Amino acid sequence: MDFILATNNMKKLGEMQRILSPLGINVVTAKMLGITIPDVEENGTTFEENARIKALSACETTGMPAIADDSGICVDYLDGAPGIFSARFSGGHGNDEANNDLLLEKLSGVPMEQRTAYYACAICCVFPDGREITVRGECHGHIGFERDGNEGFGYDPLFIINGKAFGRYTAEEKDKISHRGKALRLLTKELEKII
Repeated sequence: MDFILATNNMKKLGEMQRILSPLGINVVTAKMLGITIPDVEENGTTFEENARIKALSACETTGMPAIADDSGICVDYLDGAPGIFSARFSGGHGNDEANNDLLLEKLSGVPMEQRTAYYACAICCVFPDGREITVRGECHGHIGFERDGNEGFGYDPLFIINGKAFGRYTAEEKDKISHRGKALRLLTKELEKII
């Protein structure tokens, strides 16, 4: 069964394909199908609301079951920021380098014990018949003092869990403990009930 993924982020696509393919789900993007999904305003106040906005738009545009996620990093010292604004923390959208620079700047001089943070991922799956599934996964750790590793994307080079930055985890290692991996496993359990 084909599901449309409401993103053009090929790294997210890879993560979803790895975890959902055992269910017989083939995850594709609109670009892969030659379809254009209109940009939507992510004006929700939570990861869950933004994921639903994107999934509904993709489902309505394509007539296919749609999956969308909204994810980000929440830093306790910054009262949960950047949160839902993680991708555009530094102003532009998806500028990982600038976002990481700004996060390091805002945490300058803050000791490790006060650099606690968690990644959150909400995934919404919408079916053409109106059924919806929303799940959430979290992964707790700390923000490092400098970038470490070249794996992953986003804030991965700064996010430390089990003494190692996500930027040093292989994709398979990260899938086992990441916020998106946890959310996708929850989604898989829900999908198994209805597919």
